[in-house]
Amino acid sequence: MSKTKSVYACQTCGTTANKWAGQCSGCGQWNTLVEEKIVATRSARHQGFAAAKTEVICMTKVDFTEEEIRFSSGLKELDRVLGNGLILGSVILIGGDPGIGKSTILLQALSSLSEQLKVLYVTGEESLQQVTLRAKRLSLPEKNLYLLANTQVEEILKHLQQEKPRVVVIDSIQTMYTEALQSAPGSVGQVRESAAQLVSYAKQTNTALFLVGHVTKEGTLAGPRILEHMVDTVLYFEGEQDSRYRMIRAMKNRFGAVNELGIFAMTDKGLREVNHPSALFLSRHEQPVSGSIIMASKEGSRPMLTEVQALVDQSHGSNPRRLCVGLDTQRLAMLLAVLHRHGGVPTYEHDVFVNIVGGMRVLETGTDLAVVLAIMSSLHNRPLPTDLIVFGELGLSGEIRPVQGGQERLREAAKHGFKKALVPTANAPKKEFEGITIQAVQSLQEAINYFRDTV
Repeated sequence: MSKTKSVYACQTCGTTANKWAGQCSGCGQWNTLVEEKIVATRSARHQGFAAAKTEVICMTKVDFTEEEIRFSSGLKELDRVLGNGLILGSVILIGGDPGIGKSTILLQALSSLSEQLKVLYVTGEESLQQVTLRAKRLSLPEKNLYLLANTQVEEILKHLQQEKPRVVVIDSIQTMYTEALQSAPGSVGQVRESAAQLVSYAKQTNTALFLVGHVTKEGTLAGPRILEHMVDTVLYFEGEQDSRYRMIRAMKNRFGAVNELGIFAMTDKGLREVNHPSALFLSRHEQPVSGSIIMASKEGSRPMLTEVQALVDQSHGSNPRRLCVGLDTQRLAMLLAVLHRHGGVPTYEHDVFVNIVGGMRVLETGTDLAVVLAIMSSLHNRPLPTDLIVFGELGLSGEIRPVQGGQERLREAAKHGFKKALVPTANAPKKEFEGITIQAVQSLQEAINYFRDTV
């Protein structure tokens, strides 16, 4: 006989308590504890996420070949983010803003995978007619695309056991609910328990599972944090609503590189891959513009050329503004302090604005040198050469530190016709680099001297 128990769960972090409190002891948020009734029944989640076999076996006796378990989704950019293809038995959580294209790209991927595997699209937000209408609009083949409209996890698992698809999409996990709990769909408990049962099925049957997740107003995935630990891969769909370009970034990946980036263009026929993404973020001004510089960053295993723009203006308030778009604001404040202390260039009376062109968001530290030179260019109103490429990390003591993948960055710059490069000394090639004149610097003062002598 089942027993019912009431707990109070935080809707932000998932922390549970036996009694209600105004503030969550886990995350410190106020008024987030909601009562949830739990029915103490044994479900599939108690069987664990791994396969049902429990005997100990040597790794050398595990029988599989990577070619048999890894398949192409039909979208090269998505394959890149997933780690060179989709692995059967993996669970992928993909999140993003409403209308960004999550359902579209998964429907396109299923359509391509349906040619070699049995697939199933489970929708909890749309009707079967709406999903079919989208497939027709995207001109996708419908013959092998199977659909299911249901939100009860136990019923969905019954259909999965009968149909035995190899690839499944759950759209979305926030709409699913399990009979083991009496709370409403989308609550922390329902999301956690529903995902646990679906992940357990995927691991035991070697089924690839896509979970679509909602995001909060802060841009993080809604639901308990444990949801990201349960899955193998976490993908974030990024992009401005007024831009036609979309970016998928891997924040966690057990089968590939983290921070790998895939770039798509939204069209009337769905998402299309961008073959030369570096060209998207280069303005190519007809005349040199002060405050603009091209940097070579690296997203996962891919080198990317992006344009950094800086605007330094006289401040008319008591507190000068520091604003970043695409970069960390705290890092900008640190770079300005280093520029003043070790470069002798004060900016405490100026507003400083830095922007990455094209809506790109750069996470690595190899952009420091480019940001500093863009600020100096705007401050002195002296344009930098349009054929100059820059990368390097700036330390607190004023040293220019090397970055990863220097040779790949230089090759990408040479491919796009850049003739000059300002790089850290440790990243300078030992031999002459074909097509590019390289200037190596090891301190901020050397970079400032290069700026004053060249510009």
